[in-house]
Amino acid sequence: MHLKYESFVREALINGDKTYGQVTEDICRPIEQKPSKLWYMGFAFSLLLLSFGAFSVFWEVYWGIGTWGINRTVGWGWDITNFVWWVGIGHAGTLISAILLLFRQGWRTGVNRAAEAMTIFAVMCAGQFPIFHMGRVWNAFYVLPYPNTRGSLWPNFNSALLWDVFAISTYFTVSLLFWYSGLVPDFATIRDRAKTKLRKRLYGLASFGWTGTAKNWQRFESLCLVLAGLSTPLVLSVHTIVSFDFATSVIPGWHATIFPPYFVAGAVFSGFAMVNTLLVLVRKIFRLEDYITIGHIEAMNKVIVLTGSIVGVAYLTELFMAWYSQVVYEQQAFKWRVLGPYWWSYWAMMACNVVSPQFFWFKKLRRNIVFTFILSIVVNIGMWFERFVIIVTSLYRDYLPSSWTYYSPTWTELGFYIGTFGLFFTCFFLFAKYFPVIAIAEIKFTLKTSGDNYKREMKRLDEMSVPEFIHEVEHAH
Repeated sequence: MHLKYESFVREALINGDKTYGQVTEDICRPIEQKPSKLWYMGFAFSLLLLSFGAFSVFWEVYWGIGTWGINRTVGWGWDITNFVWWVGIGHAGTLISAILLLFRQGWRTGVNRAAEAMTIFAVMCAGQFPIFHMGRVWNAFYVLPYPNTRGSLWPNFNSALLWDVFAISTYFTVSLLFWYSGLVPDFATIRDRAKTKLRKRLYGLASFGWTGTAKNWQRFESLCLVLAGLSTPLVLSVHTIVSFDFATSVIPGWHATIFPPYFVAGAVFSGFAMVNTLLVLVRKIFRLEDYITIGHIEAMNKVIVLTGSIVGVAYLTELFMAWYSQVVYEQQAFKWRVLGPYWWSYWAMMACNVVSPQFFWFKKLRRNIVFTFILSIVVNIGMWFERFVIIVTSLYRDYLPSSWTYYSPTWTELGFYIGTFGLFFTCFFLFAKYFPVIAIAEIKFTLKTSGDNYKREMKRLDEMSVPEFIHEVEHAH
């Protein structure tokens, strides 16, 4: 007898003999229990990094942007490199949530909540860099398009940097709505389990009076689909617009038409690597191995090897087009990039982004947790080098040899970057303590079709003969 619902050959997305009640208990446990010592240590270290970053930013604002290592040739240095890097990391969350939801990929349910939170926190970190790069940060409101009451001053709508303001703010708003709307049923679950009046009150407010009726679920699913539809083009457009910061210029090494798809692939590449880094830690610290399975990790590693290969092709295309164009300035820009004083950054980028992901062609390595964790960090180091190479090695050699210079970051730039890590992990630790890191409602939805116990039962029934199956049904009645 053959039962066709979902193939039991496909790997289970939830391990163990889980019931709906057990799912709720496991995911709510970190919220309802006192945090572990490991959580306190990580949170304290994050606050320390955040404090150092705040001091570095204060120092830069007080003394001026001259405390940074930028000069008249390299006007975009460490700061904009970090901006593009953080925006890229923020891509995977919305990709997992929106595009995989529209394509009905079941494996997203174990990882989408943490990935969405990562998106919010990464965009928060990214948005600070252009603001403080202005120098006179108190004039940041000049970029806002409100009626012209300042005489001849008006935001330059032709500037690619202003496009970033609209793109990033829109992306942040939609991602925040998507993340929060998915949390509403889970907040109601925590509210109903709360043992103190304060927790019941706070989670009750956060759940907007959710009662779990059919009408609630209908509106919830409709809202998720609408937001997924809005988010999908945003995933592609945000880093495309960030790439226009470079591609619309006439600087050799920047004005390349390949930049939009190349930047989007690189953003997804680095974003999935960061999701892997976080999920490996989350599944270990909160003992959620049954819900964030090896299958989830392997699926994300497949995306990493795909996007890493696309990025590798883009690097080679850049070199080919510089040669094929026969433009001497373009050729020299890439010659200095590959063989100049910053050669180490270019080859570090190639090793981390092109060579290292190829190890994931091997299934044994794709399913190895320790190897995945190490390689996810290597990929993000490589993607940082990519942004550094694009920005610095295109600027430090211009048309006048008398202007040639070597850029090095100062302690304030380094401190600002470290501080954003402090902000990111402070927010993530708080999120993991007070919010469910896995979507309870969505996991329960997948339990029926992709749970380990369900698949075992389906396999047993499938191997029965028709008389045995009839006898089983009659016995059950």
